[in-house]
Amino acid sequence: MADGNAGEVGAEALKGPKAAELSVILPSFNEAANIPILIGLLDEALAGIAWEAIVVDDNSPDGTTEVAREIARTDARVRVIRRIGRRGLSGACIEGILASSAPFVAVMDADLQHDETMLPKMLAALKADETDLVVASRKVDGGTIGEGLSSFRAWGSNLANGLAQKLLNVTLKDPMSGFFMIRRDKAEALAPKLSPQGFKILLDLVSSAGGTLKIKELPFTFRERQHGESKLDTLVTLDYFGLLLAKYFGNIVSVRFLMFGLVGASGLFVHLAALRVFLLSDMEFNLAQTAASFVAMTSNFFLNNQLTYRDRRLNGMRALVGLLTFYAVCSVGVLANVGVANLIYADPSYWWFAGTAGAIMGAVWNYAASSALTWRKS
Repeated sequence: MADGNAGEVGAEALKGPKAAELSVILPSFNEAANIPILIGLLDEALAGIAWEAIVVDDNSPDGTTEVAREIARTDARVRVIRRIGRRGLSGACIEGILASSAPFVAVMDADLQHDETMLPKMLAALKADETDLVVASRKVDGGTIGEGLSSFRAWGSNLANGLAQKLLNVTLKDPMSGFFMIRRDKAEALAPKLSPQGFKILLDLVSSAGGTLKIKELPFTFRERQHGESKLDTLVTLDYFGLLLAKYFGNIVSVRFLMFGLVGASGLFVHLAALRVFLLSDMEFNLAQTAASFVAMTSNFFLNNQLTYRDRRLNGMRALVGLLTFYAVCSVGVLANVGVANLIYADPSYWWFAGTAGAIMGAVWNYAASSALTWRKS
């Protein structure tokens, strides 16, 4: 009997601390100053709840990973995932959720703008079996943006919300919120449909679920950032539109390809503006057209490098080499464009069909070749 009891005690000891009921996913980039503060706030807000924090860091140059690991050495509730060669909030959230074994997972920013005291209320709503997803909303009665967004960013957020609601039939009042809690099994079931690119994981989750999630929105106040800088630069707008279009068309094409196309469309305006400037300087048309093409290709390269391929962003000499390969890729794309158009062009009345087919062929070539050569995975 004694031996049996000893065996039971030993087995119990091997189990370690109580399993987490809630995993808080903290995607981060350059949040070294905020992580220790946030862990302390979570400790206070989640007293009496078995929780863990999973910091998913995109290889921050400010040492966020090291700071989080230092905390994890003395606090077993903190885990760290360091991502190398991968960037983006949505992808970080997906990896964090899939790394959790808790029945409930929350996603919140690591910049202290989300109110951690909301977490027990969100968990209570899920445990009461009222809902599958609880969203901390700035748009329901009692919620407010507070001082967290400038007037311009608040206007942009409202516009983005409206587009999501109209294009994707999303009933959420605040689909742009980055603060939510969901049953892990629901998130896991939707994971194969989610895009690892972009920064609006909530919108992706809800639109991918196609109305099957029971959702509740709770009001909260968006706080002002205390340390570090916002990650929402103006280029993220294109990223968001890419996600909207991908979901609107049922994920037939990837978000990355759509963003590549949006950047290409912006290149048309750059090309025409440059062409006009060169012609006004009395440059011969063919030379002006060639020069404008290179100006547009240069603009497209840097926009794609900053946005479409931000997870494979090229810097220094690698960016220069990448620019040269992009020139080469796009030059071949022009030949593909013209070649396909010529094959199809048999009747003058179908010029538009031949031109469109050629343009699509050129775009597909540019995307495939630049993905494989210019921004190939390292």
